[in-house]
Amino acid sequence: MTLLHHRDRIEGDLVIEVAFTDLSLSLGDAAGAEARAEALRQVAAATGAAPVLMHQVHGADVDVVDDPRTSGRVSCDAMVTARADVALLARAADCVPVLLADPATGWIAAVHAGRPGLAAGVVPATVAELREQGADPSIAWIGPHVCGACYEVPAQMQQDVAALVPESRSTTSWGTPALDLGAGVHAQLSAAGITDVRVVDVCTREDASWPSHRRDGAASTRFAGVIWSHA
Repeated sequence: MTLLHHRDRIEGDLVIEVAFTDLSLSLGDAAGAEARAEALRQVAAATGAAPVLMHQVHGADVDVVDDPRTSGRVSCDAMVTARADVALLARAADCVPVLLADPATGWIAAVHAGRPGLAAGVVPATVAELREQGADPSIAWIGPHVCGACYEVPAQMQQDVAALVPESRSTTSWGTPALDLGAGVHAQLSAAGITDVRVVDVCTREDASWPSHRRDGAASTRFAGVIWSHA
C-alpha cells in the first residue's frame, strides 16, 4: 500500500528521508483516537521509526525531541531531533509543512507554518534552534499547501503579514488580496542561508487528492510531512 508520496532521500553517514502522507490516513485532531492510532501505526511501519505528532497551535515554539514520546503531545509548531528512531510529523490542510535536514550531523526538523506561524517566524526559529544544537541545516522541503492564487485574505491581514514577510504578498486568480505562504517560507529559508529548497508544487485547494480546509471546511482531514533518519 502506498502511504507516502513525493519521497526524497539524502545519503550520508545517516540516510535522511522525507515524504508526505496521503488521504488514506486520518491525522487530524478531529479524527477518532482509534483512527489516528491506526494512521500512526501505518506511518511507523512505512518508515521504521516511531512517529511523533505536535499539538499545533500556530505559534513559533520549537520542541527538542530527545526520546520517543509514549503519551501526550507538546504544544508547538516545530520539532527538531538528532535521533534516528523517530519520525517527525508536521500536519497540514493548506498550511505549509516544512522539513529541514543537516546531513552532516543527522539533525532533522518538521515545521508547521500557517499564516500566523509565518508571521511569527516559526521557520527562522527552527533554523536557529538547529544551529544552537550544533547543526547546520542545508536542505529544506516545502510540502503541498494552498497557493498564492487561491489563499484569499482580507486586505488588512494581507498588509499585516506582508509588512513582516514582503514576499508573501499575492493576488488571487480572481483579483482579490491574497497571501502566498510558500513564497514567504521560501524567502525565510533563503534569508537563513538555506539554498537547497525542494518544493512539492501542489496546491491543496486545487488538487482534491490533498486535504484542504479552504475547500472542504471542517470536513477536511490532515496530511503530514514526515522526516526521519536511519543507518
